[in-house]
Amino acid sequence: MSKETAHQLGTPISSLLAWVELLKTRESDNTLVNEVSKDVNRLEKITERFSRIGSAPILKEANICRVLLNASDYLRTRTSSRVNFEQEFSDNEEIKAPVNVELFEWVIENLWKNALDAMNNIGEIAIAVSQNEDSVFIDLTDTGKGIPKSKFKNVFKPGYTTKLRGWGLGLSLTKRIIEDYHKGKIFIKYSEPGRGTTFRIALRKVEKNSLKTIILQVAK
Repeated sequence: MSKETAHQLGTPISSLLAWVELLKTRESDNTLVNEVSKDVNRLEKITERFSRIGSAPILKEANICRVLLNASDYLRTRTSSRVNFEQEFSDNEEIKAPVNVELFEWVIENLWKNALDAMNNIGEIAIAVSQNEDSVFIDLTDTGKGIPKSKFKNVFKPGYTTKLRGWGLGLSLTKRIIEDYHKGKIFIKYSEPGRGTTFRIALRKVEKNSLKTIILQVAK
């Protein structure tokens, strides 16, 4: 877990160092200062996320579309301009489900980073949201190298990775957060070598008469 912590901290720290170097060569610039502030807050978020792993998470009713917007807004400004982003839901759309926002954002970020690696930072990422009477579905699609069907189950196993760096913990942690903490499902909806991959998250919806806050006891 400590290795994954260091890996997660790497991106915002590198970004912070770059912004600081720019600040040294320019006069005071509010835009740059704001970006530094975002990355500092990001470090605090990551620390908070790790502090919640292993505890009983508190799930609160949230607008999934708004959570996705917040996560993607941060990630897009730190993603290569060679990657296009398709948001397949409207800014004011409201689809609710009980989530721990900090941990759910972490899931989206892990899937996003996985997509970037699969595309070598060139291609397209799309996020779609849909629902039925009982569930909310989030699909994240990339135009990367794809995954052979024989490897579908392996990608969620701790330590599995095709990358030259990293520890292969991102997708296994993502699965734990969704399935153990949120009692949802995450799986590969579609993948074809050379064409891309779609990961689907399924979350249960808030019942009309349910409490706004739900505490799930995680099995030890």
